[in-house]
Amino acid sequence: MLDLVSSANIACGFHAGDATTMRDTVMAAKLRGVTIGAHPSYPDIPGFGRRELELPPKEISLHVEYQIRALRDVCGAERAKLSYVKPHGALYNRAARDPEVAMAVVRAISRVEVSLTLLGLAGSEMARAAVRDGIAFASEAFVDRAYKPDGSLVPRSEPGAIIHDVKRAVQRAVMLVKGQTITADDGSELRISAQSLCVHGDNPDAASILRALNARLKGSRVTIAPFAA
Repeated sequence: MLDLVSSANIACGFHAGDATTMRDTVMAAKLRGVTIGAHPSYPDIPGFGRRELELPPKEISLHVEYQIRALRDVCGAERAKLSYVKPHGALYNRAARDPEVAMAVVRAISRVEVSLTLLGLAGSEMARAAVRDGIAFASEAFVDRAYKPDGSLVPRSEPGAIIHDVKRAVQRAVMLVKGQTITADDGSELRISAQSLCVHGDNPDAASILRALNARLKGSRVTIAPFAA
């Protein structure tokens, strides 16, 4: 996977990853020149961070700060650079719509390192919170996830939420890069200006999608970032 991407979201132990996998992934990313990002989540290993735990913002901020510091320490030990933070799973979805949770994430980043960029859903509360707190924000779009007309992601529990078809995924990426649009699940067109395209590493078709994307989008300034445990 790391041979196919420009940046990698590395799990920090709360939904996946541990001391060994974090260090191995950081080393492998550094070797390949892949940009490293922290991928903090709810403390939810059994649910892979995809269950909504409804934690209060203050507690969320502490959990996020802890995870960022953990990966930053690993990066420091390997003389690698931590560049950005992207929340994972249910925490990502909540921070995208809940301004208090979005601010909790941003303030956690600020306490660790204000130079880190927050990577999140375009047009979300995360983007607004980052602007308010002076944290750099990079917008992303999802190649292998379906969208609702309001710009939110279709819940994974619903049919068609995850896109496996390589040709369709590539077509969506091309639309995002060339026209800044993507088709929602009701057929309507959403306008999304994305600086990063996400393909989930636990999608069994991720490698095939990434190879096809790299071939089609060669020379594009858009980065392609998967989840990397």
